[in-house]
Amino acid sequence: MKNFYLDIHALHTVPPSNINRDDTGSPKTAVYGGVRRARVSSQAWKRAIRRDFSEYLDPSRLGTRTKRLVEIVTKHIKEISPDLSDRAAELAIRAVQAGGFKVEVPKAKGGAETVKSAQTEYLLFISNVQARRLAEVALDAAKNGTDVDKKLVKEVLKSEQSVDVALFGRMIANSTDLNVDASVQVAHAISVHAVESEFDYFTAVDDESAADEPGAGMIGTVEFNSSTLYRYATLNLGGLMKNLGDTEATVEAAVSFVRSFVESMPTGKLNTFANKTLPDGVVVSLRERRPVNLVGAFEEAVVAEPGKGRLRVAAERLAQYSAELDAGFGGAADSTLVVAPTNSVKALSQLGREVSFPELVEELGNELPAYVRGD
Repeated sequence: MKNFYLDIHALHTVPPSNINRDDTGSPKTAVYGGVRRARVSSQAWKRAIRRDFSEYLDPSRLGTRTKRLVEIVTKHIKEISPDLSDRAAELAIRAVQAGGFKVEVPKAKGGAETVKSAQTEYLLFISNVQARRLAEVALDAAKNGTDVDKKLVKEVLKSEQSVDVALFGRMIANSTDLNVDASVQVAHAISVHAVESEFDYFTAVDDESAADEPGAGMIGTVEFNSSTLYRYATLNLGGLMKNLGDTEATVEAAVSFVRSFVESMPTGKLNTFANKTLPDGVVVSLRERRPVNLVGAFEEAVVAEPGKGRLRVAAERLAQYSAELDAGFGGAADSTLVVAPTNSVKALSQLGREVSFPELVEELGNELPAYVRGD
């Protein structure tokens, strides 16, 4: 059976902003092609994508990454069997521990254990359906007067994966049998050009200060930059199908990922800069055998040419580089859809069939079942 990869490329202009900062508060950067570039980490954008899912997918299709699994299971137990509410936290702890997870119960003043605040020792990525099932397993054991079945708990945690767990994977160091291989890889976004940070010096006035009282109530600086980013991600359709086990669910997850990859934005300093832009151009390709990251188009930093902005040059570079790679290696995509809504990125239309973004989403929904099945 054939295995196909869904490659997503985007050129995305971001105005003055600091959407992903390091431990000093500076915008993240990376050196590529010998010059410093703006960078947005894959972790930051993956979280933004996961948060965007909740805008249109049913919560039952999603998961959560948390140390508070006991609290979530406790809530489900109370909803299912209100008569056991006084034992809900205790039962939840038993169910979580049966999965092989250590539960830490903090001490309150006086040395009493605060079961309500119990947490796992590390973050767990679990589907909302799985959390509900854990509550049901705990209740069945309580009603039958037996211990929670460890084998049954493991079966619960291996089945009915959520869209986000199936896409981004799950690693549990001390229970490797519960690991889920990620079907998505997301590159760090980098600017197609060299970038230099700037600083915004600001003051804040105390509204209650007297009219004749000089000075500011607060003084500070915010570091920022602006850039045109090249963004890339690839989705292994066969791997996603393995995780979800159903063609329809796999297509829904794949289309959702493309949609949220395009429409999401990390939220760092968003209130300060309002950098809520959409990508300038998007290219989505279906490839057999292996995915292809086209970042090499920008190894030589883009410089605006007379009569052309950096975006237009970047689009031309990306189109030319992709065509040259396909000609040189003989690995042209099976199908390519292009969203190029402005003249600045019309060069991308050379790579495939131009559509609007809503049309792209609709067509992927129609085309992907055959690729998921490996036809």
